[in-house]
Amino acid sequence: MEQINLEERFVESKKIFSGKILTLRLDSVVLPNGKPATREVIEHPGAVAIVPVTAAGEIVLVRQYRHAVGKLLLEIPAGKLDAGESPDTCAHRELEEETGYVAAIMQRLTSIETTPGFSNEIIHIFVARELRSTQQHPDEDEFLNVELYSRDAVREMISDGTITDAKTIVGLMLAGITL
Repeated sequence: MEQINLEERFVESKKIFSGKILTLRLDSVVLPNGKPATREVIEHPGAVAIVPVTAAGEIVLVRQYRHAVGKLLLEIPAGKLDAGESPDTCAHRELEEETGYVAAIMQRLTSIETTPGFSNEIIHIFVARELRSTQQHPDEDEFLNVELYSRDAVREMISDGTITDAKTIVGLMLAGITL
């Protein structure tokens, strides 16, 4: 089968909105067939997500309200990269802020492009081990509960639809929690 050129040629970009977390832009492109098109793109600084595993094998999850979907979600701790911050540094910071745990071992599992159809967001996923409890100190506008679950309970919550967050499911799978 003959391979065709699939790449679009960038023409110009117009910023539509710039907020605290993201920027929306409208890009003009030329399609492989030569026709013009527009692409709505959400720029995101990137984020990390962490699968914290206690010495007893329990998984640390956070429960928080997510306005965009209008409900409480059970997720692995996660957070946005600050300007110039490495994913590893961010993972350690976010773990402590959201859960009150620090990790002696922080291992990178993968990086995922969350919604490449309209966003450039990349989430770097880690597993954290050898946890030590400290003080939880979430951001001023962040409200969450820290909850510990067995591997069996986590597997059941994914199966029954209690856990639906994509980064959480990917992280748990790669950490071997759901296998």
